[in-house]
Amino acid sequence: MTKDHKKSKVALAHTQLPKTPTGISGLDEITEGGIPKGRPTLVCGEAGCGKTLMSLEFIVRGATEFNEPGVFMAFEEKAAELALNAGSLGFDLDKLQAEKKIRIDYVHIDRSEIEETGEYNLEGLFIRLGHAIDSIKAKRVVLDTLENLFSGLTNQAILRTELRRLFQWLKEKGVTAMITGERGDGHALTRQGLEEYVSDCVILLDHRVINQISTRRLRIIKYRGSVHGTNEYPFLIDEDGISVLPITSLKLEKEVSSQRVSSGIPSLDSMLAGKGFFRGSSILVSGTAGTGKTSIASYFANEACNRKEKCIYFAFEESPKQIIRNMKSINVDLQKHIDKGLLLFFASRPTLHGLEMHLVSMYKLIKKFKPRVVILDPITNLITVGSVSEVKAMLIRLIDFLQEEQVTVMFTALTLNNIVNEQTDEGVSSLVDAWILVRDIEFNGERNRGMYIMKSRGMKHSNQVREFVITDKGLDLVEVYLGPEGVLTGSAREAQKLHEQTGEVLREFAVSSKDREINRKRKMLEAKISNLQIEFESAEEELNKIYQEEELVKQVATKTRQDITNLRRGGDTRLKS
Repeated sequence: MTKDHKKSKVALAHTQLPKTPTGISGLDEITEGGIPKGRPTLVCGEAGCGKTLMSLEFIVRGATEFNEPGVFMAFEEKAAELALNAGSLGFDLDKLQAEKKIRIDYVHIDRSEIEETGEYNLEGLFIRLGHAIDSIKAKRVVLDTLENLFSGLTNQAILRTELRRLFQWLKEKGVTAMITGERGDGHALTRQGLEEYVSDCVILLDHRVINQISTRRLRIIKYRGSVHGTNEYPFLIDEDGISVLPITSLKLEKEVSSQRVSSGIPSLDSMLAGKGFFRGSSILVSGTAGTGKTSIASYFANEACNRKEKCIYFAFEESPKQIIRNMKSINVDLQKHIDKGLLLFFASRPTLHGLEMHLVSMYKLIKKFKPRVVILDPITNLITVGSVSEVKAMLIRLIDFLQEEQVTVMFTALTLNNIVNEQTDEGVSSLVDAWILVRDIEFNGERNRGMYIMKSRGMKHSNQVREFVITDKGLDLVEVYLGPEGVLTGSAREAQKLHEQTGEVLREFAVSSKDREINRKRKMLEAKISNLQIEFESAEEELNKIYQEEELVKQVATKTRQDITNLRRGGDTRLKS
């Protein structure tokens, strides 16, 4: 067998490792299929990080989605307490137990009743757990938590021996086990420092608070025999359970579309080769306060809904009612799209969550609502809960996710005259496919708006500066108007137009006067020509008369000569006779 063939055999063995899907949103994607089938998995972390909830959801999802009954053996919470806690997530444990899809067994352990001897073992637990497994033919098992099971033991030798026996017994039983354990002191993952070594898969949960913002994170510490994500992933606990967001994909192999979608502003579409943006692309609209960024975003959302496409509008600054009211002043009715279920607003202050939690919430809502267009207004408010680099990293992950879903996203960003916001603007602009900049143009004592297309990847676009006008009829871009001093906007443009119109009238009057003078001279010239023509004809007639008289004289003279000649010839003839 060749070396390359051996390598391919090993690679094939890794890809065929049997796995049990957890059913937890995002976790199976990170683990590339789930946790190892028929092997124990350790879930560790500090109090309140979500260990019990994750293991409980593992059991419930298995019973309801994969037809795999499960046993949940608790050493800390009673069955009634677990059922009550799980009810807030929509899990009906009592019903599942009645249907024999799951079994919850509470084992009370009192430290005072544990006698530590050399013959201490877990045979009683094995019998009880084995009976529970056999009673419903369970495929999944949860032990929550190990610390309570071994809370009374101080003999490390006995403890280590029994831990190995427990994990080995679960393997021999052929069940996929999830065991929870508390975080150890210092850098240790667990209290005993052994559980992570005898487990085939170790998942670490973390609940941290930074700048008064809490974030939950998950990390796969190890996974024997399988490739897995090794980064930290944020996860969310809400009414639907746990949602993990796999957001650190480094592959740039996403599908792209050549289809174009309108911005909702015809004059802006004309600047983009008359067709608008690419579907599935990312667009940044940046500018100073009051330049109309939210109006542009609302027009984009309105146009998407007019195409019968769903849109999610994430607002970090204004409430939905404010946006709806304000947009009515520019002839945009967003409420009708909300009533039809095409437009969904999600408004929150950035300080509600950390950046990663915001990302998880967006990911989950987008997966659920399935929009074709997403708007974030404005992203610069996220600076309050993270640094510039963190916001950029978050937006990279969001853009990657939306491109995979072929969702077109529009960001708005506030530009101010300070370093932080300039860095944010420049950092984000390098990520997006199209960048539209709206700036104030101050001239002649007034402020107007100018729109630039800074870039638009993959398409021909205008490089002109257009005046951006907001009226009660909507949004529009005015064609470039050049004056003696360059591009003119506002009243300067109108004044220059009036000046040019006045000049045009004067030119027309001057041209009209010249035309009348020319017509007058033309008539005089034509009259002179007519007189000359008459004089010429009279002279010609006189000449013709003279010519005719001369011809008549010539004819008489010729006839006379002939007559004389004839007479002479007649006289000669008579004399001869």
